[in-house]
Amino acid sequence: MTHEFEISKEVEVEGTPEEVWDAIATGPGIDSWFMGPHTVDGRLGGRMTLDLGFFQEASTITAWEPGKRLAYESDKGEDGTFHAMEYLVEGREQGTTVLRFVHTGILADGWGDEFVDQQSHGWDMYLFTLGQYVKHFTGQRGTYVFAQAPSEQPADAWPRLAAALGVPADFAVGDEVALEPFGINGVVDYGVPGVFLGVRGPEGLYRFHGTHAVGHHVFGDATGLREKWTAFLAQALGQAS
Repeated sequence: MTHEFEISKEVEVEGTPEEVWDAIATGPGIDSWFMGPHTVDGRLGGRMTLDLGFFQEASTITAWEPGKRLAYESDKGEDGTFHAMEYLVEGREQGTTVLRFVHTGILADGWGDEFVDQQSHGWDMYLFTLGQYVKHFTGQRGTYVFAQAPSEQPADAWPRLAAALGVPADFAVGDEVALEPFGINGVVDYGVPGVFLGVRGPEGLYRFHGTHAVGHHVFGDATGLREKWTAFLAQALGQAS
């Protein structure tokens, strides 16, 4: 049996409404803080697409007010399931912007409160990453780099991954770290040990979804990075005990 859900968020971003709009309403902007790649036909009734290779989604833009409001709704499944997103943009004094976000839809049977809770935490991370993008990399175009970790992992997967990265297993936000295998120096900007690690470096926003996958946004040469990160995760986590 299907059921409705709603997730609401509000964040204040250190950037102008125009900068926030570029981040949420253009393909390259979205790819710089969310999953990607996206395409956006920027108009009422225009189409938006996401193609991760293993997952595709297409949506129709239902509200298009540049600098103020964006809404879109995914194509409905045969059972009527869909997702809809709405962004409300409001400029504030001293160059900040309040972004209000609502994610609604209808979920299929079996996708209950646990899924909605995971989605809510996921949006906390992604909207924080949006703020980091606008504050530190606005106007630059990031490449989304996704790499999956092995499905079978040792019981001590997190300590292994942290050690392989050269990051303290019990890191704290604000720690300066070096992702040693890739020569990346940065600062921990978001995360919970064992659950999520976010590192901001001079050329990227590096996001580790626990020990399951990475979803980075690289503002430089990303050639071959997906393959390198996939090999790294396999080496660090590939042998279950």
